[in-house]
Amino acid sequence: MALLDLLGISKAYDAQKLLNGVDFFINKGERIAIIGKNGGGKSTLMKIINGTLEADEGRRILSHGCKVEMLDQSPRFDDAISVKQAIENELKELKDAKIAYDSVNVQLQQDFANTQLLKKHEELTNFLDLHNAWNLDDKIQRVLQEFDLVEFEHTAVSMLSGGEQRRVTLAGLLLKKPDILLLDEPTNHLDVYMVAFLEEILLKEKFTLVFISHDRYFIDNLATRTLEIDDCVLRSFQGGYKEYLSAKDALLASLKKTHEVLVKNLKSEEEWLRRGVKARLKRNEGRKQRVFELRDAAKKNPALINKIKLQLEREQKNFNQEHSQNRQKMLFEMYDICKKLGDKELIDKFTCRILQKDRIAIVGKNGAGKSTLLKILLQEMPIDSGVLKIGDFRIGYFDQQRTVLDDAKNLIETFCPNGGDRVLVRGSNMHVFGYLKNFLFPKEDLNKKIGILSGGEKNRVALALLFTKEYDCLILDEPTNDLDIPTINILEEYIQSFQGAVIFVSHDRYFVDKIAKKLFIFEGNGKIAESYQEYSEYLEIEKEIASLNLLHVSSMEEKKDTRIQSEKSPTKLSYKEKTEYETLPQTIQKLEDEIAKIKKCLYNPDCYEEFGIVELSKKLESKEKELEPLIERYLQIEEKIELLQG
Repeated sequence: MALLDLLGISKAYDAQKLLNGVDFFINKGERIAIIGKNGGGKSTLMKIINGTLEADEGRRILSHGCKVEMLDQSPRFDDAISVKQAIENELKELKDAKIAYDSVNVQLQQDFANTQLLKKHEELTNFLDLHNAWNLDDKIQRVLQEFDLVEFEHTAVSMLSGGEQRRVTLAGLLLKKPDILLLDEPTNHLDVYMVAFLEEILLKEKFTLVFISHDRYFIDNLATRTLEIDDCVLRSFQGGYKEYLSAKDALLASLKKTHEVLVKNLKSEEEWLRRGVKARLKRNEGRKQRVFELRDAAKKNPALINKIKLQLEREQKNFNQEHSQNRQKMLFEMYDICKKLGDKELIDKFTCRILQKDRIAIVGKNGAGKSTLLKILLQEMPIDSGVLKIGDFRIGYFDQQRTVLDDAKNLIETFCPNGGDRVLVRGSNMHVFGYLKNFLFPKEDLNKKIGILSGGEKNRVALALLFTKEYDCLILDEPTNDLDIPTINILEEYIQSFQGAVIFVSHDRYFVDKIAKKLFIFEGNGKIAESYQEYSEYLEIEKEIASLNLLHVSSMEEKKDTRIQSEKSPTKLSYKEKTEYETLPQTIQKLEDEIAKIKKCLYNPDCYEEFGIVELSKKLESKEKELEPLIERYLQIEEKIELLQG
């Protein structure tokens, strides 16, 4: 049974229709990724699922008692509340349930047979199991650690940045574990290590999840189903992003085949129509109408086929061009450069050369110094020591603040500041609409002011503007933030065909794998490593190394304990130990049989009424206390025997 159903949902804003009679369901344990272009209805669908937005038509059916919660894009907190208090406030229901559970346990010790208490105990146990809320304090500390919030634990949330506040909200939701969790771009403002933790907790805790994301590896790692919104309708695909691409490939093949059959039928029907007189008879009007419908379908189908084909080609295109580095122009040369901010060492004696065809991703944890390195390359920030040489070339810069845009100008004025409606793109003179159509802007947007566009739309404008200029090197700071997957595919296509160097900061692992030929990895404490691996491969190896290190530490501690034990241990068992080792199994077995007999009696009303439930409970507790040290003693002797033998 579905936790939530949407039936015949339609939604429009003014003349723009976003959803048209769509059906949607969420089953328990599903993790559903919603993809599609920005402005296509993804966030609208999420708000309808959440119940914070009414559909124009259709029904929303929520299972009884089911709770839906959504990650707020711009959370608000009381001015005085601290980070830890904000998270704990989200968990009030769970903490109250744990207090109630402890109270019922105490009452049951006095009144073991109280059916109301037993029922309440079962309900609270199930609730705490469902939300895995048995050790909340430990979980709060872990989530603070993983989301890099420990240093802000007692700081007012209102003092944090927007990204940090979103992490606080996300932490509370993860610990709260609603029946259905809705996440809109949850990986924004998270570094790759935070994303890995988020993936781990969502999988481990078996969340029922609906999420919007442009992070294709995140979709692949989590999604059990991928839902595409396209032209007001929903298409559902089983699995993650790779399965979605395969299914779209199969859909393309099917559309081509259908179109071939349709064209064949149309030719036959057109021949019939050209025969003349019979086509005008009333009884043949229906057949005539079918010809016109076939014509329309034949016209429409190639457009759909080409649209899907273009999406797939953009996604699957792979350039592996090799260039001889020794013939390339030198852009940047750094020797032992150092940079501190306050007491924090961001860059410590970093040496490298950047050439004209390089594709370099700068990666690492938030706050490690990645954006600082970009500012050094842009000469916006001086180095503390070392040598930095910069050649004579043109740099194009894309920043998260979109400083190149003027909110007072419209799109035409932005791209054609000297008048007209033409723009030069890599030697081709194009109409501005023809160019902006590549970045998914409809014609009616050309006169829109930049100031009224969404964050994602502004990013698209800034990127489109970047590729109309002549540059030798592109420096990009988080270029995929606020972009949808179709736009990221377009961005990747433009970057791959760009002839100069590309240096970029990104946490998008898929994007980094696809674009970068080299990594600058900020490892912490000012250390920067160079690597030619794929980023996802580097992260996997890093994870394996961390696991091996833990195993090594654990193994060393175990050996140390064994050595200490060996040093203390005698060379043979004492007479008493031999006797205990021979007699304890029978004693333990006898006690276990008695305990099983008492438990059986406690489950039988006739039996516990005869002997008294209180007396039986006391006897059970006494026998279990007697058994525990005997088992422990037997295991100690057995361990000693193994040491003597080994």
